[in-house]
Amino acid sequence: MTQSVASTAEGAGAAALELTGVDVHYGSVQALFDVSIRVAPNELVVVLGGNASGKSTIVRTALGLVRPTRGTVRFRGRDVARERTDEIIARGMGSVPEGRRVFAEMSVRENLLMGTYTRRRADRAEVEADMEQALGFFPRLRERLSQTAGTLSGGEQQMLAMARAWVRRPDFLCIDEPSMGLSPAYVDLVYTVIAQWKERKVSILMVEQTASRALAVADRAYVLRTGRVVLEGPAAELARDPRVRTAYLGGAEVPV
Repeated sequence: MTQSVASTAEGAGAAALELTGVDVHYGSVQALFDVSIRVAPNELVVVLGGNASGKSTIVRTALGLVRPTRGTVRFRGRDVARERTDEIIARGMGSVPEGRRVFAEMSVRENLLMGTYTRRRADRAEVEADMEQALGFFPRLRERLSQTAGTLSGGEQQMLAMARAWVRRPDFLCIDEPSMGLSPAYVDLVYTVIAQWKERKVSILMVEQTASRALAVADRAYVLRTGRVVLEGPAAELARDPRVRTAYLGGAEVPV
């Protein structure tokens, strides 16, 4: 059963994204069990958990990459559980995937342009302005525009994946493990930009293992364990909750 830290754990107002009673299977293996998660407009919600807890499956379900076997997925009030990923993205959802997934043989500039493929009606000046804004978040990419993405460092590829998501002009972002494999300096940069995006009123669902940084920037949080939500509440309260360090996140594996 989910343990709520506070009666106000759920934000007021209509949800930007809402998963209700969701089960997900990969063949005969069940990955999510009766998962309910809500992201209000302009809210940053983080889902925490260790390896194989089901965090990334939540993002994949929101994006339509996997289908729930039970439950509902609503994006801005619309049931999208059976919609294709491209249809969901066209409705305003963007993604920063786990493992970056840049187009290794393309240049940095070409990767950024790939982020605009859903904006066919946008004029060139508008696209260039948005690319400039994305490069403003990550100035180092400006120095690498002609470089092939596969030759970038891991931290630079993470910057590129985030910049590519931004030029889509999403009003909702799914961010999967943004700090994975990064040096402390790159983690600092990534979380600085995520905080800036939050200030720009973009709704964000983020999944993470590193609880301390995620809880510092999030509004609310859920803790996932073996495919089940076991704890939820305001991020500031969860950051002080000893259960986050011990019973649910395993202490050293996922530091608080």
